[in-house]
Amino acid sequence: MSEVAKTSTDVATLAFEGKELALKVVEGSEQEKAIDIAALRAQTGLITLDEGYVNTGATTSSICFLDGERGILRYRGYSIEDLARNCDFLEICFLLIYGELPTEEEFANFRDSIRRHTMLHEDMRLFYNGFPRDAHPMASLSSVVSAMSTFYQDSLDPNDPKQVEISIYRLLAKLPTIAAFSHKKSIGQPFIYPDNNLSYCENFLKMMHAVPCEEYRIDPDFVQALNLLLIVHADHEQNCSTSTVRMVGSSNANLFASIAAGICALWGPLHGGANEACVAMLERIREDNGDVAKYVKMAKDKDNNFRLMGFGHRVYKNFDPRATIIKAACDRLLAKLKVDDPLFKIAQELESVALNDEYFVQRKLYPNVDFYSGVIYRALGIPMQMFTVLFAMGRLPGWIAHWKEMHASPGKKICRPRQVYTGPTLREFVPLKKRS
Repeated sequence: MSEVAKTSTDVATLAFEGKELALKVVEGSEQEKAIDIAALRAQTGLITLDEGYVNTGATTSSICFLDGERGILRYRGYSIEDLARNCDFLEICFLLIYGELPTEEEFANFRDSIRRHTMLHEDMRLFYNGFPRDAHPMASLSSVVSAMSTFYQDSLDPNDPKQVEISIYRLLAKLPTIAAFSHKKSIGQPFIYPDNNLSYCENFLKMMHAVPCEEYRIDPDFVQALNLLLIVHADHEQNCSTSTVRMVGSSNANLFASIAAGICALWGPLHGGANEACVAMLERIREDNGDVAKYVKMAKDKDNNFRLMGFGHRVYKNFDPRATIIKAACDRLLAKLKVDDPLFKIAQELESVALNDEYFVQRKLYPNVDFYSGVIYRALGIPMQMFTVLFAMGRLPGWIAHWKEMHASPGKKICRPRQVYTGPTLREFVPLKKRS
């Protein structure tokens, strides 16, 4: 159940120009505390400055709890370890969006509602003819999702619960189809239509890899690995893309437009593109005769610009709980496939160094979720350009949950950050002919 942040008995005092201002302190359900500065500008004329919002709480939320120091990640109060061990991805979608794990009846109805919407409007298929063959799948994904607002004009009102509900079903159902079509376009193969007899992950893998001329056999280990990856990526508090979805949605933009904006934010190499960068780094090492020791030495050299991708985390200070979960799936897949892929060998060597070398251990440069997910995607036969698309599929329920939570909040306001202006002061205008 959602809880409202309570006002703490603590008070923060700000002294400025000989005056003192008492600021309320609010406390969350996990004893996190924040200074409420909503009245700061009105009472003092001051604003706060926080580049990148790294110390700024933009909202209260009951969806996701993250403790980077202790390596804790929970969705709606449930540990990510328990959820990954026991749940199907669509159960996680229900949990994030509606706040509780579904009963058997609720889950059956939810799954059936999504299955009824997996196909794309045939006119939407024509969009792919207009994209260059080498178009990045994230560009195609964001474009087609945004265009859904033109095809489904019956569900654009963010204040109508029934319209929001049908938009949720359409997005969850169609995003794997849109993603798979983007891949098929890039390799010149015919589109594979969804099969509603299959599970969510089975359906996506079939649309990605099947061809009309032969039977496609679904590997249950592939399905399990993909299910895990989607679950561990489903939400991660107020990250860049989630904050983007909230900001765009705060203007009452429809859900399709808000999610398209989140996809664009996720595309950035500093966010969702990190697993692509990780595999690109492995490729670089392979092309240099697989000399792992050379690149480890470069990473340790403070005067060298080279950085090992996929190690350490901005939020998790000791370990990434998501990486711990998918490492087992990664090891299981590599052992089963027995593929003579030099990238897998390089990844395993780097993992061993990061876990045992004192330099990396002291600096907490452990393999993170991007390191293992990139390796798993490759093992599943997912091309590198599609890695971030898979991330978007996983993050979709989190985006929807935050968009929905924001609209349900009685304190909802359009997002409008302030700034500290540093440009020229008032200047005299000079007509064009007099400018030298």
